[in-house]
Amino acid sequence: MARFTIHDLAATIDARAASGGEASYTRKLLDKGAEHCAKKFGEEAVETVIAAIENDRNHIINESADLLFHLLVLLKSRNVALEEVEAALGLRTTMTGLEEKAARKRD
Repeated sequence: MARFTIHDLAATIDARAASGGEASYTRKLLDKGAEHCAKKFGEEAVETVIAAIENDRNHIINESADLLFHLLVLLKSRNVALEEVEAALGLRTTMTGLEEKAARKRD
């Protein structure tokens, strides 16, 4: 089986966003608006944290998958491409995490 990447997931979300609403959970989320997508992302974030606190490996994996999906849907709802997020991450690799956090506070 070929490795499934976050880019594959983003492409699937793009395709489903272009489909009809009744057949696609992604389309239904997007039709409810960015605020709803943000709420769903927040719910998945909390569920991921709970799974981590409970130290349940399978639950962490499944909730993390949900979290990544809902993050990409949220980005789609605000017209932010995954590549833009990757570019921001790439810029951060030029400094340590502590330096990057300090620089953000100055901005």
